[in-house]
Amino acid sequence: MLHVLDLSTADADPDAFRSAVREAAHTHGFFYLVGHGIDSDRFDEVLSLARQFFALPDEDKNAISQLDSPHFRGWSRLGGELTNGAVDWREQIDIGPQRPVVVDAEGYWNLQGPNLWPTNPPRFRRAFERWSDDLAEVGLRLLRHWAVSLGAPEDYFDAAFADAPATLMKVVRYPGSADNPQGVGAHKDSGVLTLLLVEPGSTGLQVQTGDDTWIDAPPLDGAFIVNTGELLEVASGGYLRATRHRVIAPEPGTDRISIPYFFNPALDAVIDIIDLPADLAAQAHGVEADPDNPIFSTYGENAWKSRTRAHPDVAQRHHGITPAR
Repeated sequence: MLHVLDLSTADADPDAFRSAVREAAHTHGFFYLVGHGIDSDRFDEVLSLARQFFALPDEDKNAISQLDSPHFRGWSRLGGELTNGAVDWREQIDIGPQRPVVVDAEGYWNLQGPNLWPTNPPRFRRAFERWSDDLAEVGLRLLRHWAVSLGAPEDYFDAAFADAPATLMKVVRYPGSADNPQGVGAHKDSGVLTLLLVEPGSTGLQVQTGDDTWIDAPPLDGAFIVNTGELLEVASGGYLRATRHRVIAPEPGTDRISIPYFFNPALDAVIDIIDLPADLAAQAHGVEADPDNPIFSTYGENAWKSRTRAHPDVAQRHHGITPAR
């Protein structure tokens, strides 16, 4: 079972909370977060709106097809995303900050641009923009506690998020499949931290805790599932773990909704390595070296790597990137 941490206790006893959040991220890279201040009716609202959208006919959803977005926004059809070159069995909407296009953009600057919002259900945009704003506040609170727990100033990460953070939200439906068990293949998140809302009563998320050991991470009422991304692994010299995780597709005839929120800094932000206290530095694993998955200190490079691999059809159509064979 993953650790359950209560953010509402952090003001009264910050040292205890900081120690707990540091150790949870060091041992598993995943934990449950309660006491975050987001009411349960907000959970119900976004899950309901997601279900309303995914119940629409494909021709309606295709009005905001990601294939029409050079910025990798909008609806991806079922089977329209890859992990490690294999098809993920899910459909989703990708939502980022609503910003103008960068003129003559190159590389990761192509990720900045407008969203493709559905017109039905009509409250969708307002609800998810509010969701993004509120989760950004939760993410920043967590980062400040993490910074102090690692021996850095509380505002250590603030500058990277102060100007145009490149957050990303996915609204995802996993349908059951008799032919493809891969809801999402094993991967690490490319940013800083993730706040995940999983539909109550569902199953499928698994976290790798050893070389080949996977544990289930079922939803917990009122909790976000939090995991650290590759940039926190870099910043902590490997003391914090960016842990591989995957999603197993539901049983045929069933489906599952999840809404991950990726709290990421500005595209050109560089996360500096923290000078850890000696006792923590001695326990740091070092940043994992994987030639098939290089980790870059500049967030935009990490994000561009991830998005062009996951959506090769968009990458080829809009940016002339030919998928590797």
